[in-house]
Amino acid sequence: MQRAYNFNAGPSALPIEVLIRAQAELNNFKGTGMSVMELSHRSKEYDQVHQQAISDLRSLMRIPDDYHVLFLQGGASLQFSMIPMNFLTPGKKGDYILTGSWSQKALDEANKLGETNIVASSKEDKYNYIPEIGENAHSENSAYVHITSNNTIYGTQWEKYPTYTNVPLIADMSSDILCREINVEQFGMIYAGAQKNLGPSGVTVAIIKDSILKEGNSDLPTMLDYKTHVKSNSLYNTPPTFSIYMLSLVLEWVKEQGGVPAIEAKNNEKAALLYHTIDESDGFYKAHAKKGSRSTMNVSYTLPSEELTKKFLAQAKEKGFVGLNGHRSIGGCRASIYNAVPYDSVEALASFMKAFKSVN
Repeated sequence: MQRAYNFNAGPSALPIEVLIRAQAELNNFKGTGMSVMELSHRSKEYDQVHQQAISDLRSLMRIPDDYHVLFLQGGASLQFSMIPMNFLTPGKKGDYILTGSWSQKALDEANKLGETNIVASSKEDKYNYIPEIGENAHSENSAYVHITSNNTIYGTQWEKYPTYTNVPLIADMSSDILCREINVEQFGMIYAGAQKNLGPSGVTVAIIKDSILKEGNSDLPTMLDYKTHVKSNSLYNTPPTFSIYMLSLVLEWVKEQGGVPAIEAKNNEKAALLYHTIDESDGFYKAHAKKGSRSTMNVSYTLPSEELTKKFLAQAKEKGFVGLNGHRSIGGCRASIYNAVPYDSVEALASFMKAFKSVN
């Protein structure tokens, strides 16, 4: 059976090499006579998986020693609450830059727990651009500044992150972590649900600078306190072992591709091909995001009418394209071209788009 052209927004495509490796090891992981799913999370066999995943992520992202790498549960959505619970101390404000639905949801959760402030927003233009932020733009009593690095619905992405000297920058990188090289030291915290570039759903990665933990709240519920997971190396309770195993295989795959620089180059090629197809269509296809804010992970676009959109999606489905429906909030179409989506799939989509335009 030919594999689908998978453009799902998440859970999304995984590298075929990773799936084949997991299939081969599913029943008998490294001679244990058990699947990884059956191993005790306290066993030495699983501990090797756990430690290797942390080590590989540190290496690939060049994470400094004064940052902790955590494997958590609850998705990025739980982090929307955990961040203000841990860092929004009395007398401080949580600063938020709104660039889409997920940053709005993060703000909504923080509003339940303390004072907040909106530094900037592109909501008035249906989130079709990333606002320009001046250096050190934040509240006078800011606890942190929160951004969403990539916006899956609207197809926008920060090209250059805002710069802060004395306030931690916290980024939700669920949909573009590992897509390009970044300077981790620019952030107080990075977090990401795995189900786009890191692996399957079920595990959330958090990368937290040690210094901001020391200034955080105390007397929190045990499982909602980052320090609990730091002290236990993310093994306070049973972690999502199979998801972490799959994440470790994806990290190995990234290394085999040549690391993050090689992945970034491939992502740029894929995005350039799709945006060129859109921009050269004489207005038949229109990108939602303005140039300068366009995402290399999620390409959101519209057609001239709802009728043509439905026709496009129906014909695309017949040809094996999956996940091209735009989000219900803005409609149209969306191609999510995460790390594991092959160039061949993007090339096939571009060809289909050109052919569809020529007869419509």
